Amino acid sequence: MTATPLDVDFLARQKARLLDLRRQLIDVGDAAGTDEQALQTAAGGEPQDAGDDGERFAQQANDEAVLAHNETRLLSVERALEKIDEGTYGVSDGNGEAIPRERLEAVPETCFTVEEAADRERLARRG
Repeated sequence: MTATPLDVDFLARQKARLLDLRRQLIDVGDAAGTDEQALQTAAGGEPQDAGDDGERFAQQANDEAVLAHNETRLLSVERALEKIDEGTYGVSDGNGEAIPRERLEAVPETCFTVEEAADRERLARRG
């Protein structure tokens, strides 16, 4: 299925949103890295007691989860920006079907239909 062409204004707005989202994701990653450095240097890098150790490990695990999620999302943002430049934004990378405009407005970095995204998520959970 071929996508209904998206108008130039919509594409420009989406590109601006994607560029802003990319900046935000990078900023969050930078902040998480700064937090990790602060945790490593706190108290000379040595926990003061078991509670400090547990708190540091919990914070580190949280930062790693946020970073992993944001790295994946950043790749999607980069791909969506490529698709805008290629003229294929709004067409699924999976099955070539049109991605509804409403989905693009809700999740501007998406490169898959709702069904494909759900299938990919299910497969990722299994593997």
